[in-house]
Amino acid sequence: MQEKLKTLKIIHLAICAGTILAYIVLGQITSLDALKLPTIDNDSIVYLLIPFAAFSVSNLLFKMQLKKVNPKASVEENLPVYQTASIIRWAILEGAALVLLILKKEFILFGILLIVYLITIHPTDDRIKRDLNKSDF
Repeated sequence: MQEKLKTLKIIHLAICAGTILAYIVLGQITSLDALKLPTIDNDSIVYLLIPFAAFSVSNLLFKMQLKKVNPKASVEENLPVYQTASIIRWAILEGAALVLLILKKEFILFGILLIVYLITIHPTDDRIKRDLNKSDF
């Protein structure tokens, strides 16, 4: 299990590092002024919905994917399902953060919040076991 967990951690690190690097290069954050809350009007409300939709959809798809877990199988046997669910979740969050960066740089703060959330859901032994046990709906 440790070898498969190491692979999952490397994938997570690569996704996080790539997104952070994109924010450093494309975001051009030179001062804290870039992190101010943008003014929200009718035209920009769509961009505000992107992080909330990404958060909701990624967690929904993650839970739907975990429903495929065999409750009688061991954690090691269910790990490929967990890995797929995690990659889907991370990809949606990364994609939303990059979309915000490219389409509307004024909403960079919300992209940074997505990245922080992405970092906090890193894979650990305890988290994997807990998530796989919760999948017995």
